[in-house]
Amino acid sequence: MSGIFLQGGLIGLAIAAPVGPIGLLCIRRTLREGKLVGIATGMGAATADGMYGIIAATGLAISGLLVSHGDWMRLGGGLLILYLGVTTFLRGFDSQPHDPAKAPSAQAPLRAYATTFLLTVSNPATIIAFIGMISGLSKGLEQGPGAAYWLVFGVFSGSALWWFILVGMTSLIRGLISDHFMRLIDFLSGLILSVWGLSLIWQSAKLWL
Repeated sequence: MSGIFLQGGLIGLAIAAPVGPIGLLCIRRTLREGKLVGIATGMGAATADGMYGIIAATGLAISGLLVSHGDWMRLGGGLLILYLGVTTFLRGFDSQPHDPAKAPSAQAPLRAYATTFLLTVSNPATIIAFIGMISGLSKGLEQGPGAAYWLVFGVFSGSALWWFILVGMTSLIRGLISDHFMRLIDFLSGLILSVWGLSLIWQSAKLWL
C-alpha cells in the first residue's frame, strides 16, 4: 500500500501546488494574521482535496453528479472569491499598523479553515482533475478494499505538505514586511481575487444568457 500512498501524495501535491486563489489567500493571511491562520487556510483546502479524492476513488457516480452541477458550483465559488476579494481590498485602507507579533483572534483560524474549505469544494475543476488523475490508478485501487483509503490519505498528506511548505516560506519574510507593503499586498491580492471571482461568475452567467 505504500506505493498507493505515495501516488496519492503526488496527486495531492500536483493539485495544491499551482498558485491560484487559495494559494494567494494562504500567503496573504499568513503575512497579515500569522502562521496559525495560514496553516488553517491550507488545511481547509487539504480537507476538501481529501474529500474529493475519496469521492473520485470510490464513487464515480457521485463525481459525475458533482460535475453535472459544475455551473452552480462555479457560481458559488465565484461569489465567495468576489466577497473575499472585496473585503481584502478594503482592508488595504486600514491604517492600523501591521504587527507580526500580534496573535490572531480565537475565531480567525476556524473562519480561515471554513472559508477555504468552501472555496475549494465549490471549484468544479478540482473534482475533474481528481477524476482524471485517479482513473489512471484504477488497477492499483483493485489491490484491496483499503487501497482507496490509502490513496485518499496520501492525497490529503501531499496537499497538507504543500501548505505547510508555503506557510513556512511565507513566515520567513513576515517580519520584514512594512505597513506600506502590507497594504499594497492587500490591494493587489484583493483586486486579483475580485477579478478572478467575477470571471467565474461571468462564465456561469454566459450559459444562462
